[in-house]
Amino acid sequence: MAKGHRAQIKRERNEQNDKRPSAKLSYARIPVQKACFVLDAIRGKDLNTAIGIVTYNPRYASTVIGKLLKSAAANAENNNNMQRDKLYVAECYASDGPTMKRIHPRAQGRAYRIFKRMSHITVVLDER
Repeated sequence: MAKGHRAQIKRERNEQNDKRPSAKLSYARIPVQKACFVLDAIRGKDLNTAIGIVTYNPRYASTVIGKLLKSAAANAENNNNMQRDKLYVAECYASDGPTMKRIHPRAQGRAYRIFKRMSHITVVLDER
């Protein structure tokens, strides 16, 4: 259990906040597994290379992740006064969101479950 006064604990927790520019998309209608194909391709690359990879990738997830990359780059320039040329993708990951459950009718009155999965996608940039 944590020691100290509640305000002190909150202050210490807030000091550990990550100061790197990031962008997060919640409830994206993309399964985590499909989003990770694109995220694995851009992890560790510099910003211009990552945007190029995402632009010419035929997957649907790449359009969504491209918007996230541009948003994170804008956050870096406007909020953190970083130079766009020095940015690279430090972290990018997708975590599970809620799953919509739908029913698909089958033969002889049976019903099969269809899972429409969502994900929360996060892109974190940093300067080299």
